[in-house]
Amino acid sequence: MSNQFPSSRLRRLRQSESLRTLFQETEFSVNDLVLPIFVEEETSEYVPIEAMPGVLRIPESRLAFEIERYARAGIRSVMTFGISHHMDATGSDTWNENGLVARMARICKDTVPEMIVMSDTCFCEYTSHGHCGVLHDHGVDNDATLINLGKQAVVAAAAGADFIAPSAAQDGQVQAIRSALDEAGFIDTSIMAYSTKFASSMYGPFREAGGSVLKGNRKQYQMNPMNRREAVRESLMDEHEGADALMVKPAGAYLDVIRDIREASRLPLAAYQVSGEYAMIKFAAQAGAIDERAVVRESLGAIKRAGADIILTYFAMDIAENGL
Repeated sequence: MSNQFPSSRLRRLRQSESLRTLFQETEFSVNDLVLPIFVEEETSEYVPIEAMPGVLRIPESRLAFEIERYARAGIRSVMTFGISHHMDATGSDTWNENGLVARMARICKDTVPEMIVMSDTCFCEYTSHGHCGVLHDHGVDNDATLINLGKQAVVAAAAGADFIAPSAAQDGQVQAIRSALDEAGFIDTSIMAYSTKFASSMYGPFREAGGSVLKGNRKQYQMNPMNRREAVRESLMDEHEGADALMVKPAGAYLDVIRDIREASRLPLAAYQVSGEYAMIKFAAQAGAIDERAVVRESLGAIKRAGADIILTYFAMDIAENGL
């Protein structure tokens, strides 16, 4: 044997399934996952989302049934998105005490009190123009939108939401929401900020799911996907404003950003495996190009390995029911 041959053989620890499992460095379970759900009012029919095979719009009348089903499967948390039939210029239904945002949180908590309910806090599914706030000639009015975000957050908290999850990408939104919650007496309601949210091309299927009427794009307020340093700055600003947890969205193409933020902050960190990521895996599997089970686990494992504590994924029920 040549003296040049290494005495360390890394393959020694890969010789069997038992050895590989014993020395695996990163693991995830259903306890790490949050299931995003789409709830449509004023309908009795489930609506398949063609761009997201296996995902359905849930009729509000069936939400309680679905929450019970999720809980039985082991899902511990959901993120609620509403499909509204009451759109207007400002998305005012979101701060209606009996509007869809409030009803979703109330139904979830009344049905399964231990379910952690995260209320997506934005306006894009409730405005007649599809933007994430008050639209003026120059674009979305940041500061006017902050006022409405505070009102929406208070309504969601009053209905029982455990987390307010602002995704509107407005400067100062976490501070505005924290102040509104505290002033209304909801000092224990937490904020999971979409702290680093990119203006990604991977959101396309979500827009079908959420019934988006957006014309144009959101690049004036969501982040440039090519900006790594700014991504960290965004999350650290939300931490300074009072966020209880941070988030990177999307996840799979931004593992470097997840790692950067994990190293810069001690707050819990979530990552959102978005609709486009889900769709790419589903359609590739349908075409026979990949093994869906293996790729799902690899993709989620990579997000966890990069530093995410929590993963929002449409595969959560597959993992819960089938150990996908």
